[in-house]
Amino acid sequence: MVCALGAAVCFGTATVLQAIAARAAAESGGSGGDAALLLRAVRQWRYVAGLGLDGLGFVLQVVALRSVPIYAVGAALASSLAVTAVAASRLLRVRLSAVEWTAVGVVCAGLAMLGLASGTEGSEPGSAALKWAMLGAGLGVLALGAVGGRLPGRGRALVLGLGAGLGFGVVEVSVRLIDSLDPAHLLTNPATYALLLGGAGAFVLLTSALQRGSVTTATAGLVIGETIGPAAIGVIWLGDRTREGLAWLAVLGFAVAIAGALALARFGEAPASAEETATEKV
Repeated sequence: MVCALGAAVCFGTATVLQAIAARAAAESGGSGGDAALLLRAVRQWRYVAGLGLDGLGFVLQVVALRSVPIYAVGAALASSLAVTAVAASRLLRVRLSAVEWTAVGVVCAGLAMLGLASGTEGSEPGSAALKWAMLGAGLGVLALGAVGGRLPGRGRALVLGLGAGLGFGVVEVSVRLIDSLDPAHLLTNPATYALLLGGAGAFVLLTSALQRGSVTTATAGLVIGETIGPAAIGVIWLGDRTREGLAWLAVLGFAVAIAGALALARFGEAPASAEETATEKV
Protein backbone atom coordinates (compact mmCIF):
# COMPACT_ATOMS: atom_id res chain seq x y z
CA MET A 1 0.00 0.00 0.00
CA VAL A 2 2.96 2.29 0.66
CA CYS A 3 4.05 1.92 -2.99
CA ALA A 4 0.52 2.70 -4.21
CA LEU A 5 0.40 5.86 -2.11
CA GLY A 6 3.90 6.77 -3.29
CA ALA A 7 2.71 6.43 -6.89
CA ALA A 8 -0.24 8.73 -6.12
CA VAL A 9 2.12 11.35 -4.65
CA CYS A 10 4.36 11.13 -7.73
CA PHE A 11 1.48 11.44 -10.22
CA GLY A 12 -0.23 14.23 -8.30
CA THR A 13 2.94 16.30 -7.90
CA ALA A 14 3.94 15.71 -11.52
CA THR A 15 0.64 17.18 -12.71
CA VAL A 16 1.31 20.47 -10.94
CA LEU A 17 4.96 20.70 -12.01
CA GLN A 18 3.98 20.12 -15.63
CA ALA A 19 1.19 22.71 -15.35
CA ILE A 20 3.70 25.29 -14.08
CA ALA A 21 6.09 24.46 -16.92
CA ALA A 22 3.33 24.66 -19.53
CA ARG A 23 2.24 28.04 -18.21
CA ALA A 24 5.81 29.34 -18.30
CA ALA A 25 6.22 28.07 -21.87
CA ALA A 26 3.02 29.80 -22.94
CA GLU A 27 4.04 33.07 -21.30
CA SER A 28 7.45 32.98 -23.01
CA GLY A 29 5.71 33.62 -26.32
CA GLY A 30 6.77 32.19 -29.65
CA SER A 31 4.79 30.90 -32.57
CA GLY A 32 3.38 27.46 -33.27
CA GLY A 33 0.57 25.32 -32.00
CA ASP A 34 0.38 22.62 -29.35
CA ALA A 35 3.52 20.83 -30.64
CA ALA A 36 5.61 24.01 -30.36
CA LEU A 37 4.23 24.68 -26.90
CA LEU A 38 5.17 21.15 -25.85
CA LEU A 39 8.72 21.60 -27.15
CA ARG A 40 9.09 24.82 -25.15
CA ALA A 41 7.65 23.14 -22.05
CA VAL A 42 10.13 20.25 -22.29
CA ARG A 43 12.94 22.79 -21.90
CA GLN A 44 11.59 23.71 -18.47
CA TRP A 45 13.22 21.77 -15.63
CA ARG A 46 9.88 21.43 -13.87
CA TYR A 47 8.39 19.62 -16.86
CA VAL A 48 11.33 17.22 -16.99
CA ALA A 49 11.04 16.67 -13.24
CA GLY A 50 7.34 15.94 -13.72
CA LEU A 51 8.14 13.34 -16.37
CA GLY A 52 10.64 11.77 -14.00
CA LEU A 53 8.01 11.59 -11.27
CA ASP A 54 5.57 10.02 -13.74
CA GLY A 55 8.16 7.33 -14.50
CA LEU A 56 8.84 6.71 -10.81
CA GLY A 57 5.10 6.61 -10.14
CA PHE A 58 4.63 3.95 -12.81
CA VAL A 59 7.36 1.78 -11.29
CA LEU A 60 5.78 2.11 -7.84
CA GLN A 61 2.37 1.30 -9.35
CA VAL A 62 3.73 -1.93 -10.87
CA VAL A 63 5.33 -2.92 -7.57
CA ALA A 64 2.08 -2.21 -5.73
CA LEU A 65 0.02 -4.24 -8.19
CA ARG A 66 2.27 -7.24 -7.55
CA SER A 67 1.59 -7.18 -3.81
CA VAL A 68 -1.69 -5.31 -3.12
CA PRO A 69 -5.24 -5.99 -4.42
CA ILE A 70 -6.18 -4.05 -7.54
CA TYR A 71 -9.08 -2.32 -5.78
CA ALA A 72 -6.69 -0.78 -3.25
CA VAL A 73 -4.20 0.35 -5.88
CA GLY A 74 -6.94 1.86 -8.05
CA ALA A 75 -8.36 3.88 -5.20
CA ALA A 76 -4.89 5.04 -4.17
CA LEU A 77 -4.11 6.22 -7.71
CA ALA A 78 -7.41 8.12 -7.86
CA SER A 79 -6.28 9.89 -4.69
CA SER A 80 -3.51 11.57 -6.71
CA LEU A 81 -6.17 14.24 -7.37
CA ALA A 82 -6.01 15.12 -3.68
CA VAL A 83 -2.23 15.45 -3.95
CA THR A 84 -2.67 17.68 -7.02
CA ALA A 85 -5.21 19.85 -5.22
CA VAL A 86 -2.97 20.39 -2.18
CA ALA A 87 0.12 21.01 -4.34
CA ALA A 88 -1.82 23.43 -6.55
CA SER A 89 -2.94 25.36 -3.49
CA ARG A 90 0.71 25.89 -2.56
CA LEU A 91 2.61 26.13 -5.84
CA LEU A 92 -0.05 27.65 -8.11
CA ARG A 93 -1.76 29.64 -5.34
CA VAL A 94 -5.11 28.06 -6.16
CA ARG A 95 -7.59 28.73 -3.39
CA LEU A 96 -9.40 25.59 -2.26
CA SER A 97 -12.92 25.95 -0.94
CA ALA A 98 -14.03 24.41 2.33
CA VAL A 99 -15.82 21.70 0.34
CA GLU A 100 -12.61 20.84 -1.52
CA TRP A 101 -10.55 20.65 1.67
CA THR A 102 -13.26 18.37 3.06
CA ALA A 103 -12.97 16.22 -0.06
CA VAL A 104 -9.22 15.90 0.52
CA GLY A 105 -9.95 14.69 4.04
CA VAL A 106 -12.58 12.27 2.72
CA VAL A 107 -10.05 10.75 0.31
CA CYS A 108 -7.56 10.28 3.14
CA ALA A 109 -10.23 8.67 5.34
CA GLY A 110 -11.23 6.28 2.54
CA LEU A 111 -7.61 5.26 1.95
CA ALA A 112 -7.10 4.69 5.67
CA MET A 113 -10.09 2.33 5.71
CA LEU A 114 -8.76 0.52 2.65
CA GLY A 115 -5.35 0.17 4.25
CA LEU A 116 -6.86 -1.42 7.33
CA ALA A 117 -9.10 -3.79 5.37
CA SER A 118 -6.93 -4.82 2.42
CA GLY A 119 -5.46 -8.30 2.35
CA THR A 120 -2.70 -9.54 0.09
CA GLU A 121 -3.08 -9.77 -3.67
CA GLY A 122 -5.00 -12.73 -5.02
CA SER A 123 -3.13 -15.92 -5.88
CA GLU A 124 -5.15 -16.75 -9.00
CA PRO A 125 -2.86 -16.62 -12.08
CA GLY A 126 -5.56 -15.46 -14.50
CA SER A 127 -6.84 -17.59 -17.35
CA ALA A 128 -5.78 -17.41 -20.97
CA ALA A 129 -9.29 -16.19 -21.78
CA LEU A 130 -8.84 -13.22 -19.42
CA LYS A 131 -5.52 -12.32 -21.05
CA TRP A 132 -7.12 -12.32 -24.49
CA ALA A 133 -10.05 -10.35 -23.10
CA MET A 134 -7.63 -7.66 -21.88
CA LEU A 135 -6.08 -7.51 -25.35
CA GLY A 136 -9.56 -7.07 -26.79
CA ALA A 137 -10.26 -4.36 -24.21
CA GLY A 138 -7.07 -2.57 -25.24
CA LEU A 139 -8.25 -2.54 -28.85
CA GLY A 140 -11.67 -1.42 -27.63
CA VAL A 141 -10.09 1.60 -25.95
CA LEU A 142 -8.70 2.71 -29.32
CA ALA A 143 -12.10 2.22 -30.95
CA LEU A 144 -13.79 4.17 -28.17
CA GLY A 145 -11.35 7.00 -28.73
CA ALA A 146 -12.19 7.11 -32.44
CA VAL A 147 -15.91 7.30 -31.67
CA GLY A 148 -15.62 9.69 -28.71
CA GLY A 149 -13.49 12.15 -30.65
CA ARG A 150 -16.41 12.82 -32.98
CA LEU A 151 -18.90 13.63 -30.24
CA PRO A 152 -19.75 17.23 -29.30
CA GLY A 153 -18.78 19.07 -26.10
CA ARG A 154 -19.35 17.45 -22.72
CA GLY A 155 -20.22 14.06 -24.23
CA ARG A 156 -16.85 13.95 -25.98
CA ALA A 157 -14.93 14.77 -22.79
CA LEU A 158 -16.83 12.16 -20.80
CA VAL A 159 -16.37 9.37 -23.37
CA LEU A 160 -12.70 10.14 -23.94
CA GLY A 161 -12.06 10.40 -20.20
CA LEU A 162 -13.88 7.14 -19.57
CA GLY A 163 -11.91 5.50 -22.38
CA ALA A 164 -8.67 6.72 -20.85
CA GLY A 165 -9.73 5.30 -17.49
CA LEU A 166 -10.52 1.94 -19.11
CA GLY A 167 -7.09 2.01 -20.75
CA PHE A 168 -5.36 2.56 -17.43
CA GLY A 169 -7.56 -0.18 -15.99
CA VAL A 170 -6.32 -2.55 -18.71
CA VAL A 171 -2.77 -1.71 -17.63
CA GLU A 172 -3.58 -2.47 -13.98
CA VAL A 173 -5.04 -5.88 -14.76
CA SER A 174 -2.42 -6.75 -17.38
CA VAL A 175 0.41 -6.20 -14.89
CA ARG A 176 -1.11 -8.96 -12.77
CA LEU A 177 -1.48 -11.25 -15.79
CA ILE A 178 2.20 -11.08 -16.74
CA ASP A 179 3.61 -13.97 -14.73
CA SER A 180 7.11 -14.08 -16.22
CA LEU A 181 9.59 -11.48 -17.47
CA ASP A 182 11.36 -14.00 -19.67
CA PRO A 183 11.44 -12.49 -23.20
CA ALA A 184 9.98 -15.63 -24.76
CA HIS A 185 7.02 -15.56 -22.36
CA LEU A 186 6.52 -11.81 -22.73
CA LEU A 187 6.34 -12.02 -26.52
CA THR A 188 3.74 -14.79 -26.44
CA ASN A 189 1.60 -13.37 -23.63
CA PRO A 190 -1.46 -11.41 -24.87
CA ALA A 191 -1.36 -9.38 -21.64
CA THR A 192 1.94 -7.80 -22.75
CA TYR A 193 0.30 -6.31 -25.83
CA ALA A 194 -2.80 -5.41 -23.82
CA LEU A 195 -0.61 -3.41 -21.44
CA LEU A 196 1.07 -1.54 -24.29
CA LEU A 197 -2.19 -0.84 -26.13
CA GLY A 198 -4.05 0.16 -22.97
CA GLY A 199 -1.30 2.49 -21.75
CA ALA A 200 -0.74 4.18 -25.11
CA GLY A 201 -4.45 4.50 -25.79
CA ALA A 202 -5.14 5.91 -22.33
CA PHE A 203 -2.44 8.57 -22.70
CA VAL A 204 -3.71 9.70 -26.12
CA LEU A 205 -7.38 9.73 -25.07
CA LEU A 206 -6.73 11.61 -21.83
CA THR A 207 -4.63 14.23 -23.60
CA SER A 208 -7.37 14.70 -26.21
CA ALA A 209 -10.09 14.87 -23.54
CA LEU A 210 -8.27 17.56 -21.55
CA GLN A 211 -7.53 19.63 -24.64
CA ARG A 212 -10.96 19.40 -26.24
CA GLY A 213 -13.48 19.33 -23.42
CA SER A 214 -14.29 19.90 -19.77
CA VAL A 215 -11.42 18.87 -17.47
CA THR A 216 -13.86 18.05 -14.67
CA THR A 217 -16.01 15.82 -16.87
CA ALA A 218 -13.03 14.05 -18.43
CA THR A 219 -11.38 13.39 -15.07
CA ALA A 220 -14.62 12.08 -13.56
CA GLY A 221 -14.83 9.58 -16.42
CA LEU A 222 -11.17 8.70 -15.89
CA VAL A 223 -11.61 7.96 -12.18
CA ILE A 224 -14.66 5.77 -12.79
CA GLY A 225 -13.05 3.88 -15.66
CA GLU A 226 -9.77 3.08 -13.94
CA THR A 227 -11.21 1.91 -10.60
CA ILE A 228 -14.53 0.05 -10.75
CA GLY A 229 -13.89 -2.43 -13.59
CA PRO A 230 -10.35 -3.46 -12.56
CA ALA A 231 -11.43 -3.82 -8.93
CA ALA A 232 -14.24 -6.18 -9.95
CA ILE A 233 -11.88 -8.25 -12.12
CA GLY A 234 -9.40 -8.50 -9.26
CA VAL A 235 -12.03 -9.78 -6.85
CA ILE A 236 -13.92 -12.10 -9.22
CA TRP A 237 -11.17 -13.57 -11.40
CA LEU A 238 -7.83 -12.95 -9.66
CA GLY A 239 -8.76 -13.83 -6.10
CA ASP A 240 -8.25 -10.44 -4.41
CA ARG A 241 -9.64 -10.55 -0.89
CA THR A 242 -9.85 -8.45 2.26
CA ARG A 243 -8.80 -9.26 5.79
CA GLU A 244 -11.11 -11.65 7.57
CA GLY A 245 -14.39 -9.95 8.48
CA LEU A 246 -13.40 -6.57 7.01
CA ALA A 247 -14.94 -6.79 3.54
CA TRP A 248 -17.52 -4.16 4.54
CA LEU A 249 -14.74 -1.74 5.54
CA ALA A 250 -12.94 -2.25 2.24
CA VAL A 251 -16.13 -1.57 0.26
CA LEU A 252 -16.86 1.53 2.34
CA GLY A 253 -13.28 2.79 2.07
CA PHE A 254 -13.25 2.26 -1.70
CA ALA A 255 -16.52 4.12 -2.15
CA VAL A 256 -15.46 6.99 0.13
CA ALA A 257 -12.07 7.41 -1.58
CA ILE A 258 -13.60 7.44 -5.07
CA ALA A 259 -16.34 9.86 -4.00
CA GLY A 260 -13.72 12.24 -2.62
CA ALA A 261 -11.66 11.95 -5.81
CA LEU A 262 -14.69 12.72 -7.97
CA ALA A 263 -15.33 15.83 -5.87
CA LEU A 264 -11.80 16.94 -6.78
CA ALA A 265 -12.16 16.07 -10.46
CA ARG A 266 -11.36 19.60 -11.65
CA PHE A 267 -7.80 19.01 -10.49
CA GLY A 268 -7.35 16.29 -13.12
CA GLU A 269 -5.41 19.03 -14.88
CA ALA A 270 -4.05 21.76 -12.65
CA PRO A 271 -5.45 25.16 -13.62
CA ALA A 272 -3.06 27.45 -15.40
CA SER A 273 -3.44 30.26 -12.89
CA ALA A 274 -5.29 31.42 -9.87
CA GLU A 275 -7.00 34.06 -11.99
CA GLU A 276 -8.47 31.40 -14.28
CA THR A 277 -9.69 29.47 -11.25
CA ALA A 278 -11.40 32.53 -9.85
CA THR A 279 -13.02 33.13 -13.24
CA GLU A 280 -14.31 29.54 -13.34
CA LYS A 281 -15.93 29.94 -9.93
CA VAL A 282 -17.78 33.12 -10.89
